[in-house]
Amino acid sequence: MNTEFRIRSFIGTADVDWQDPGLHQHPTFEISVLLEGRGVFEWSQGKHLLEAGHVVLIPSRIPHLFEGFGRNRYGVIHLEGIPSQITELLNMLVSEGTPTLFALSRLDKERFERLFREWQRIKSSQLKEPTRNYISWTEVMVLFLLEHSQKDQQSLTIAKAADYIRENLHEGVQISGMAALAGFSETGFRRLFEQIYHMSPKKYQQQCRMTEAKWLLSSSDKEMMEIASQIGFTRLHSFSQWFKSAEGVSPTEWRKMQKRG
Repeated sequence: MNTEFRIRSFIGTADVDWQDPGLHQHPTFEISVLLEGRGVFEWSQGKHLLEAGHVVLIPSRIPHLFEGFGRNRYGVIHLEGIPSQITELLNMLVSEGTPTLFALSRLDKERFERLFREWQRIKSSQLKEPTRNYISWTEVMVLFLLEHSQKDQQSLTIAKAADYIRENLHEGVQISGMAALAGFSETGFRRLFEQIYHMSPKKYQQQCRMTEAKWLLSSSDKEMMEIASQIGFTRLHSFSQWFKSAEGVSPTEWRKMQKRG
């Protein structure tokens, strides 16, 4: 007999140091994300320092404890009776039924928090299909973690460089500068970036520019020149040519197609 899917979630905030009373366990699968501050995660096989953006996945019945230092915020999700499609995703994140830690870059941590807060709003609403909503939103949040997790410090360092690219689409990609800030040679930086993102930093920037352009075209009434300037084009003609070479239609026509659709 299948257990009904249940999800409990909250954002815990503290302004002073705190610690769980001791090692404890529960029948739920726990996802905890440190949204702000510093903390510690401890279980029988070790103690791990946590910084903002760290994610801890804890399978059920594993004794553990958390603590926080100073002002800190944790986003916490407990899952019970987990549907198969979500279990499949969690198994891609968790190593052999043991607690798993990884990190989100600063931008991805901020995006996850917005997603989590929107989920909290949905959960508080009167829903016509509560179980469907719970499953769908949980799947989206776990998918987000799967897509954006970085499990080692080198990868997280490269992810911070990717954050910089995403935040500065109006600038060119300066490999030498980013490599120096990340502590790599230009060759090493480029190789690791391509290993993680499966494309060069330049191509990654172009992909981010296209994503931003499409979002602005479909969700705002901004003028074409304003959109072009926002993603790094000083001439409207250059932006239109670039967009058309990738999409087969001009940005103006693409916007019209979205509105007709």
